[in-house]
Amino acid sequence: MPDAIRVQNLVKRYGALTAVDGLSFSVSSGEVFGILGPNGAGKTTTLEIIEGIQKPTEGTANVLNMDSHRDSKQVRERIGVQLQASAYFNYLKLREILELFGRFYTKRLNHMELLETVGLSEKADVTVGKLSGGQKQRFTIAAALINDPEVVFLDEPTTGLDPQARRSLWGFIEQIRREGRTIVLTTHYMEEAELLCDRVAIMDNGKIVVEDTPKNLIRRLEMPYEIKFKVESVAAIEGLEELSGVRGVEAKGEGIYSMRSSDASRSVTELLALMNSQKLSLSDLEVLPGNLEDVFLSLTGHRLRD
Repeated sequence: MPDAIRVQNLVKRYGALTAVDGLSFSVSSGEVFGILGPNGAGKTTTLEIIEGIQKPTEGTANVLNMDSHRDSKQVRERIGVQLQASAYFNYLKLREILELFGRFYTKRLNHMELLETVGLSEKADVTVGKLSGGQKQRFTIAAALINDPEVVFLDEPTTGLDPQARRSLWGFIEQIRREGRTIVLTTHYMEEAELLCDRVAIMDNGKIVVEDTPKNLIRRLEMPYEIKFKVESVAAIEGLEELSGVRGVEAKGEGIYSMRSSDASRSVTELLALMNSQKLSLSDLEVLPGNLEDVFLSLTGHRLRD
């Protein structure tokens, strides 16, 4: 597939602060590309440069074969940018906001059909302030689609939502993707990235640490499994560090342990044999596969939300 976005050697400085430090990556047409990282990693600044809102200090960003800074007017005609709910006029109704936004573009979708698509047709005559958190987020994405964009930028689209509203929005993002649009998504929810993204770039301190599919990144983990268990007796257990594939045994509380493993099957088999030899009983046992949070920790030395 041709590239919808190409970023080369992108740098953005604010005085002595380098917010974006030499980024290079591409996004294929029709792809969902995730940019992951903690607050302050440079995710939003990167998006704003690609969208043509900010000028890069160095490097280039091309969208649909146009320079995002030099050709910013043409770029904005063909992209959709999600705004925060607080950015909308408090006294305008949803249909009025979409009507207003539609007038900024030469190409636009029917605002009532768009509200129906996001499940808000019954809210057409209410203001944004009267919507629930999930409804507000769906509306912000609807507003980003008013010009029928080829590329959609979603910056932390599910922040602050409860689990049910977050899953509902995930379904809507999948629907946008099935329409053939390219989506660039920033998030600090790793489970969101694993579910939605074809590829992800993990950012930290303005740099891309690694870029690949979520599955490939998880496969790279040296210790991809976490084994959690609870022993009925709180007596110390000897020999856990010698189990096959095990590294990093932690006591989490009275009789509660966690350990990383490169081979969960062998580790669990030997754990059960060890418990039997010491006449100990397990009251709980859980094997958790690796995830992008583990990848981030292994690459940066700290957790995403530290």
